[in-house]
Amino acid sequence: MTTTDSTVETTLSSLTSTDIRLTVSRETLLTPLQLVIGAVERKQTLPILSNVLIQVKDQLSIIGTDLEVELIGKQSLEHTSSPGAFTVPGRKLFDILKALPEEAPIEMHSEKERVILRSGRSRFTLSTLPAQDFPQFEANKKHLSFSLPHKDLLHLIQQTYFSMAQQDVRYYLNGMLFEAGSNSLRAVATDGHRLATHKITAVINEAARLQIIVPRKGIIELLRLLEEEDREISVIIGSNFIKISDDRFTFTSKLIEGRFPDYNRVIPKSTHKQVVIEGDALKQALIRSAILCNEKFRGVRFELREGLLRLSANNPEHEAAEEEITVEYHQGDLDIGFNVNYLLDILNAVPPGPITLSFTDNNSSALIETSGKDKEALFVVMPMRL
Repeated sequence: MTTTDSTVETTLSSLTSTDIRLTVSRETLLTPLQLVIGAVERKQTLPILSNVLIQVKDQLSIIGTDLEVELIGKQSLEHTSSPGAFTVPGRKLFDILKALPEEAPIEMHSEKERVILRSGRSRFTLSTLPAQDFPQFEANKKHLSFSLPHKDLLHLIQQTYFSMAQQDVRYYLNGMLFEAGSNSLRAVATDGHRLATHKITAVINEAARLQIIVPRKGIIELLRLLEEEDREISVIIGSNFIKISDDRFTFTSKLIEGRFPDYNRVIPKSTHKQVVIEGDALKQALIRSAILCNEKFRGVRFELREGLLRLSANNPEHEAAEEEITVEYHQGDLDIGFNVNYLLDILNAVPPGPITLSFTDNNSSALIETSGKDKEALFVVMPMRL
């Protein structure tokens, strides 16, 4: 694992975990801890992975890792504190801080094999493990670096992440492909039944395409960290890592090794039946139809007729739902089935407005495109037999 963050590069052995005193407000400690807690589990194969590393240097840094993803939360300090580092159980500290009153003053004091936390008349004794044993990311050569606004990367991920696989034996599908090229950044996700891809403009001086696969957990953490703001974030890509950082956090993730499928071959090129429909109208009709879908297969039937789209669903209890939507369509009858959840995932991600559904026949994948500013977003859904 790799990072070049100055807080991690500090030799931990020089920051002994003996007789360190930290006096802060509850929020000063809780804010960076909230950013990193997603990487910390109560039960780990290595006990120290259940802990967070608290570093005091020119600022307060809290670090959590599961050896795949490392998160660093950063916070300036109200008062000057002597430098040092110690570890404490992350989830327990998080629960304690959440239970304390807002703006409560906190004093933490480490001594040998324990950390004492005091706040008012409350006192907690936590176990600790040596700071020098906390896993660090090894430095590695970077291949590419660039910057872009928070909201652009957030939007890119939001449009695609739901199509990632979960625990697929094809391990390279359990993540998201990022493709960096000349002034563009593309994201692609697929689980073999559907595919989502989106491209944004970014100032990237890269003539050749650079492809990396970021694991699913890293993508989910990024969704939590990124904000709808124009603030810039820095992106660094190395041979086996990606690092994304701003003044509040540093996110570093291992990359998945393997070859991602050629997404261009999956996107239908010769569709000859198209229908344009208001996205929200289709979404609401699908939500209602899904109520009576087969709970196991989640299938909904599309019946395209002259000027009409009929949606239908049924279940083993002989219950049925039917919806009709008036559409501009004059290209021949078509009956095709889809997993309703796949369609709703797309409609929940795209902005309001019309969408275009393109079909070849009832045995071929459908192509879904948006009409507004997000014309670079494409979605492919395989049909299902009903």
